[in-house]
Amino acid sequence: MPTALRWLIYPFVVLLGLAAMVVAMVVIVLSLTYPNLPSLEILTDYRPKIPLRVFTADGHLLGEFGEERRAVVSIQDVPAIMKQAILAAEDERFYQHGGIDTLGVLRAVYTNLLSGGKRQGASTITQQVAKNFFLSSEKTYTRKLYEALLAFKIENNLSKDQIFELYINQIFLGQRAYGFAAAAHIYFGKPLADLTIAEAAMLAGLPKAPSAYNPVVNPKRARIRQQYVLRRMNELGYINDQQYKAALEQALVIRRDVNETPMHAEFVTEMARQMTVERFPEDAYTRGLRVYTTILRDDQEAAYQSVRRGVFDYDRRHGYRGAEAYVDLGEINSEQDETLDELLADFPDSEDLHPAIVLQADSKKVRAYRRGGDIVTVSGDGLKFAARMIDDKAPPNKRLRRGAVIRVQSEDKSNWRIVQMPEVEAAFLAADPHDGAIRALVGGFDFNRSKFNHVTQAWRQPGSSFKPFIYSAALERGFTPASVINDEPISFPATVTGSQAWEPKNYDGKYEGPMRMRTALAKSKNMVSIRLLQASGVHFVQDYITRFGFQASRHPPYLTMALGAGSVTLWEMVTAYAVFANGGYRVRPYIVREIQDEKKQVLARAEPLTAGDESLRAIDPRNAFLMDSMLRDVTIYGTAARASATLKRKDLAGKTGTTNEHVDAWFCGYQQTVVGCSWIGFDQPRNLGNGETGGTAALPTWIGYMARVLKDAPEAFLPTPEGIVAIDSQTSGKGPAQELFYKENAPSELEPEPPVDNSKPED
Repeated sequence: MPTALRWLIYPFVVLLGLAAMVVAMVVIVLSLTYPNLPSLEILTDYRPKIPLRVFTADGHLLGEFGEERRAVVSIQDVPAIMKQAILAAEDERFYQHGGIDTLGVLRAVYTNLLSGGKRQGASTITQQVAKNFFLSSEKTYTRKLYEALLAFKIENNLSKDQIFELYINQIFLGQRAYGFAAAAHIYFGKPLADLTIAEAAMLAGLPKAPSAYNPVVNPKRARIRQQYVLRRMNELGYINDQQYKAALEQALVIRRDVNETPMHAEFVTEMARQMTVERFPEDAYTRGLRVYTTILRDDQEAAYQSVRRGVFDYDRRHGYRGAEAYVDLGEINSEQDETLDELLADFPDSEDLHPAIVLQADSKKVRAYRRGGDIVTVSGDGLKFAARMIDDKAPPNKRLRRGAVIRVQSEDKSNWRIVQMPEVEAAFLAADPHDGAIRALVGGFDFNRSKFNHVTQAWRQPGSSFKPFIYSAALERGFTPASVINDEPISFPATVTGSQAWEPKNYDGKYEGPMRMRTALAKSKNMVSIRLLQASGVHFVQDYITRFGFQASRHPPYLTMALGAGSVTLWEMVTAYAVFANGGYRVRPYIVREIQDEKKQVLARAEPLTAGDESLRAIDPRNAFLMDSMLRDVTIYGTAARASATLKRKDLAGKTGTTNEHVDAWFCGYQQTVVGCSWIGFDQPRNLGNGETGGTAALPTWIGYMARVLKDAPEAFLPTPEGIVAIDSQTSGKGPAQELFYKENAPSELEPEPPVDNSKPED
């Protein structure tokens, strides 16, 4: 063989041998490694960590709990534009390659050789699935080898759509969002199906670097990445030039507060969470449980807005208290100093009550810094509420001056006014009186300020709102709505009250002498209630009220029970008033209707007690009918006459409640379809102020709620039960033309009778 030819063949043989050795080594590595790759069971039996979600009865999201925010969707439910945006951004040849994009690998190798380091990857969607489920994020050749082998294995066992679905649901996209469905909700507050091209492109740009391209944290970088995705979508023919241009020009509205929920039902959501965790303690936050409450969205929003309005109105009646706090502005160099935001860190927003630091204050205007760099100017009518605290004569520790922390509220983008964070608390509860389903629950003014639930946890004196149960007991002892009781001062020694001598008074200090029981309830006469309790027997009444759900131990058998001196919760009061509303049945309020698993299979379902079942009978239907009649008079001409006058209906019933020294104010009432109770007071009990009665402070909240939920509801009344007779009334003035009686207690005709006046203590 010629020497020249030998020199040509020799290198070729060497190279061929080396190639054979490399191939042999690769085969050996593959034969040893491939069988030891992890099982794909985690993919074929995909069980992601899905948070606990709480919904209204009509399907609206109230809140979610869990480390990972995730919403799993099937590939068929992902809109085409979202799929196209992802492919354009991440793997345009996904449906053509077998798990590894050879062209992409060669391009990455070339780029990395030129740059002298491992700067560019070439991961396909399949490889990213392999990495997210099985591998770490380290950039080493060993990890890339395992990633490639896993990609081949995944491609051999799953379809392209299955792989794509896993990717869409598993990928991390910032803000604790896992998967594109969760990201759509977190960043834009909408489902995938409602995304625009521009929004889909923004989300599709996130997988490359969720922190760098997060539109909440880095809006400029996110915008640049979105523009790249849109350009690729246009180049690949997914969108035309007109769509491309429109998407570039669309202004995106990003949700800044990722913790915000679409509705104000934080107390409801927390109650549902506690119940679910108690029932499913091991995996409540990862299993994807769906908790459906009994709450109705419109009712809940009506209750929330009414409570806040009632609190604001009370707060304004008692004037401005001055600066919330003071901060040191000595080191502040400009009105845009970042330190100002740090100084506001301890003063969270309360919906539209924004904290601000006063920069300048005089009688004509106040300039203040609001979180985020916004300088607001308050002048004119916006200063009226706080005017006395701008004056030089204002107390130094409350005066509005530079460094004072205040609250501002915007009427529109340019008009601001000074307000304040209320100190008073309030709560509201509404339910269906026929099965106890809670329709609305507001446990306090602001859940973020105090998570104490005043509906279920606060034991307060009910005051006069407790009187209907005294009257109901009196009916069972033979009294009638026409019974005449003396409204005159009365006094008792300590042996009767159980503590000390007692000389109770009417809330208005006025006494009207003998009056019918119906009139006395409408006017909330304390003296009449006390005499009724004394005549009925305190021990009998203490036992009788348990029929409504009250605890006897919290209502000691003393005459003070007549004025609501015991302890109740709003939950108990709604339960009790529902008995009058539904004709005498005691139903059990409940707030969770059912709990479903991630596949929407029912795991638990409430079994409500429904009015009409005689086993639930609490009081005689005639008793309920007479009480309903008298409680409607309260709202027509009594202490709650404002209710019927405002709502222009005659089917409203209820009772105001004001405790001693105006510490608690209540209104509890109902219409045949809904029963509700409103309460207002301070957490540390103190006087609400003169004139702050149930009719002034609590009733407006109840009216505000009922005005919305009864807007289209026809008037409805309890049917007259057997055993009730009506006799023409001879009274003049306000009151019904006929009086109602139990048949066995009815007089032959309605004539005046001597008043009940029990001056002797009960035996």
